[in-house]
Amino acid sequence: MIEIDDKIVSADLLRECFACDITQCKGICCVEGNAGAPLEIEEVDILEREYPAYKPYMTPEGIAAVEQQGFMVVDEDGDYTTPLVNNAECAYTYQENGITLCAVEKAWLEGKTAFRKPISCHLYPIRLMQFSNGTVGLNYHRWSVCASARNCGAKLGVPVYKALKEPIIRRFGEEFYQALEAAEQLIKQQ
Repeated sequence: MIEIDDKIVSADLLRECFACDITQCKGICCVEGNAGAPLEIEEVDILEREYPAYKPYMTPEGIAAVEQQGFMVVDEDGDYTTPLVNNAECAYTYQENGITLCAVEKAWLEGKTAFRKPISCHLYPIRLMQFSNGTVGLNYHRWSVCASARNCGAKLGVPVYKALKEPIIRRFGEEFYQALEAAEQLIKQQ
C-alpha cells in the first residue's frame, strides 16, 4: 500500500497491467455481478436530472427498471447502486454490435450531457473505499470477466493506473495522477 495525501493506494495499481479489450469481453462487466454499479450520492441527482438526455439510448427493459426502481437502489451493504434489469445488466445499458455499452456515456459522447457516466464505472477495475476518518482507498478489483483486459494490458505493458489516467484525473486531479507516476518510479527502483 502507498499513502498519497489522504488516499491509500494498492501498489497493484502500479504493478499489475490492464487495458480494457471490449471486443473480447463484450462489456460483460455491465451485465454480470451481484449488484449494480456503485454510485456517489451526488450522481443520483445527476442521473435523474440528465435522464432525458440518455433515455433515448436505453433499452425498453432498462427504462422500465428505472421507472419501477428509481435512479438508484440500495444494495445489501447499504450502498447506492445503479438499478438492474432482471438482476443482471445495469439499467443504463444498451447493445451495439453484440457489445453492452453505457447509454449515459453515449449521450455524453454525442454532446447531449456533461455527465460522462458514474465514476465507479469510469474507474473500473479500481474500486474506491471510504474509511470513517475520510481516507479513500483505491483497490484493484480482479474479476474473471476482465481476463482479456489483463492479457491485453500485459501485452502492451500498461499498468492499471495508466490505463485509467482520464478517470483518475477526473476524480482526484492531475496532481494525484502525477504522484502515482512518481510512486511507480520509486517501485521500479526497488
